[in-house]
Amino acid sequence: METYVQNALFILFQLCFIVQLYYLISRHTRLAGYKPAEGPPPEVLIPVSVIISARNEAQNLQQNLPAILEQNYPDFEVVVINDCSYDRSDEVLEELEKQYAHLKVVTITEHDRFKTGKKFALTLGIKASKNEYLLFTDADCSPASENWISRMMANFSTGVEIVLGYSPYTKRRGFLNAFTRFETIKTAISYLSSALVGDPYMGIGRNLAYTKTLFFSEKGFASHMHVLSGDDDLFVNQHATSNNTVIELNPETFVYTEAKTSFKAWFRQKKRHMGVGKLYKNQHRRMLSFDAISGFIFYILLILFLILRYEPVLALGLCIFRMILQLAIYNRIFKKLEAKSLYWYFPLFDIIYYMYLNVFGTIGTFLKTKQWK
Repeated sequence: METYVQNALFILFQLCFIVQLYYLISRHTRLAGYKPAEGPPPEVLIPVSVIISARNEAQNLQQNLPAILEQNYPDFEVVVINDCSYDRSDEVLEELEKQYAHLKVVTITEHDRFKTGKKFALTLGIKASKNEYLLFTDADCSPASENWISRMMANFSTGVEIVLGYSPYTKRRGFLNAFTRFETIKTAISYLSSALVGDPYMGIGRNLAYTKTLFFSEKGFASHMHVLSGDDDLFVNQHATSNNTVIELNPETFVYTEAKTSFKAWFRQKKRHMGVGKLYKNQHRRMLSFDAISGFIFYILLILFLILRYEPVLALGLCIFRMILQLAIYNRIFKKLEAKSLYWYFPLFDIIYYMYLNVFGTIGTFLKTKQWK
C-alpha cells in the first residue's frame, strides 16, 4: 500500500512537471522572443485623455502629476477625479490647475447614504473627458519618460481598442520589496504572454489604455460595479480579444510606483486583488489555477521525496531541468522588464511565489474587501 501511494504521488509529480513545462514553452517563450519597438518615439497625433482617480493622494499628486502633465505629446488632457478626499488634495490640484491649462479636475464629495468606489470615480472621469482614447494610471505612479503617452498611443492602429502596459515597483532595500517586485514580474509574464498568444485576460490599471467607445458600448463597469476591485483586470478580462488587444513594453512606457513597506499593507492589497480572480472567465480561471496548483504541488512533492529519499535523483533531476529551462527563458524576459537584479533570486522566490499564490487565492475566495482606500 505504501509503495502504491508513493508511485501515485510520483506520477502526480511528473504530471505537474509537464504542466509547468507547457506554460513555459507554449506561452512564456512568446514573451521572451517579443521585441518592443525601438528608436525615437513615433509622431502620433491621436488626442488622448489621461484618467487618474485619487483619494487622499495630496503628496503623490504633488510629486507625480507634473511628470504626467509635462509629457512630450501634442494633444492631451489629464483628468483627475478627486474622490472624496479629506487631505490637501483639493489645494494641490487647485495650484496645479493654475499652472497647467490641460488639467481638468472632477470632484466627488462624500455622502452619508451613498458610498462611492474607484469604478464610480473612473466612470465620472471618463464621462468628463473630451477624447476618444483613454490612458489610465494612478496618483502614486510616475512614467519612466516623457514619451510614455506617445509610445502607448502609437499602438492604436485599425481594430486595436486595448493596449496593455507594464508597471513595475521601484527598487528599494528589503525582502518585502524584492518579493513584491518579483511577484509583479511573474504576473506580467503571465498576462503579457497570454496576450501574445491571443488570449488576453487582464491588465494593470497603473498603465492601461482603451477607447471610450469600447467602454460605453460594453456599459462600462456595470456588470461588476458591485465588486470593489477589478476596474482594470475585470474590464480587460470581459472585453479583450485576440484582435483588439496589443501590448507595449518599450522601457520608456514603464510606469513606476512604490511598493508597500509593511506586511500589513501588503496583505491588505493582495487580499483585495486576489478576490477578483474568481470572477474571471472560466477558461482563464482554469488556466491560472492549473499553473498555481501544479507549481505548488510540484514543490511540495519534491520536498517530500527528498525527505523520504524516494527517487531523489530523478525528482531532483526534473526540478533542475525545469529550473534551467526557466532561467534560460526568463533571462531575456527579466532584461526586457529591467529586473535583472532579481534574476539570481529566482530559485528561492519561485518556491515562495507558488506558496503565496495558493494561500492568497484561498483567502481571496472567502474574504470581501470593503474599501479601496
